[in-house]
This record gives sequence, structure tokens and C-alpha cells, in this order.
Amino acid sequence: MSTTAGQRVGYIRVSSSDQSPERQIEALNNSGKIDRLFEDKISGRSRQERPGLTECIAYLRDGDELIVASIDRLARSLVDLRNLVDEMTNKGVTVRFIHENLTFTHSGEDARSNLMLSILGSFAEFERAIIRERQAEGIALAKKEGRYPGRKKSLTSEQADEIRQRVAAGESKSALSQELGIARTTLYRYIKDSTL
Repeated sequence: MSTTAGQRVGYIRVSSSDQSPERQIEALNNSGKIDRLFEDKISGRSRQERPGLTECIAYLRDGDELIVASIDRLARSLVDLRNLVDEMTNKGVTVRFIHENLTFTHSGEDARSNLMLSILGSFAEFERAIIRERQAEGIALAKKEGRYPGRKKSLTSEQADEIRQRVAAGESKSALSQELGIARTTLYRYIKDSTL
């Protein structure tokens, strides 16, 4: 491993448009000077949907230190968390989580830190699952009470009837979907299900 001090690189992630990255940025800045900051806004589940993380990993070099406010900001699952930490430490990068006060390095295998990473990662994954479950229950209850309208339909019932008639008359489904500005799969759903 390199003996020269590398850069201190920060990574922040917000999951939705109403979340602010300010607390994460403040935590990183309070930890010391950050040489480069990478950010993902309204990130997806897979790494392909997190360009800031992909760019960050490509940027990191042997001797650098990655600073993250909390483990749940780096990964969405325990497997992903473990893989990311291993990938970076194998490059000679030190990974530090401020909130949990955990640090991981390639040379220093710390059994306690590895155990804490697994435990805290599991809790974070469990908490996300509980939140999704409560959200689904809330939506189901709201639908039952008539307070949740769901997604707006692509076509009115009159348009759907007209589509079925035009398809029966031999018009092109591709042309119809383009005319209405809807996906062909949506068009097929309306043709197949007369209750829509």
C-alpha cells in the first residue's frame, strides 16, 4: 500500500426529491477537509442507477479515504454494502462511516468492525423493508377507504372503446400507440381488458 497520504473523498446520497443532502455534507465537512465530493440524487436500487457512486469508485486510488455519513447512504442491502466495502478496501482505500464510527482498511482486518458492519447493515436493510411494508399497508388502506386514486389512466373509457373498434377494423397497433402517445404494451392492455 502507498505510504503517501491520499485524498479524502466524500460520498452522499439522497433517495427522494424531498430529502436534503445538507446534513450529510455537514457531517463530512465536520470530519475534516474533503478533497472531492460525489453525490447521487434520487438514486435507484442498482449501481447503474447511481452514477455518482460509479464515478466515485473509479476515482478512488490506493491511499485515499472514502468518507460516508452513514452506512445506509452507501448501500441499500447488506450484500451490496459488504461488496462495496471489499471492492474499495481491495484497491487500498480506507472506508470510514461517520455515524457508526467504523473504519475499514485493506491491511487492518478488524473482526469487531466487520461484525458491526454486518449487524448495522442488517438493521438498515430490515428498517427499509419495514418502511416499504408500512407504505404498502397504508396505500391498501387508503384504496379501501377511497382516498388513494392510484395512477391516472392513460386513456379514457371512450378512447379505449374507440381503440378496440379501430383495431378490430384492421388499423395498425403501432400507428395507434404513436398517435395516442402511449406505449404499445399499454395499448395491448387496453385492447385485451375491456374493464379498463
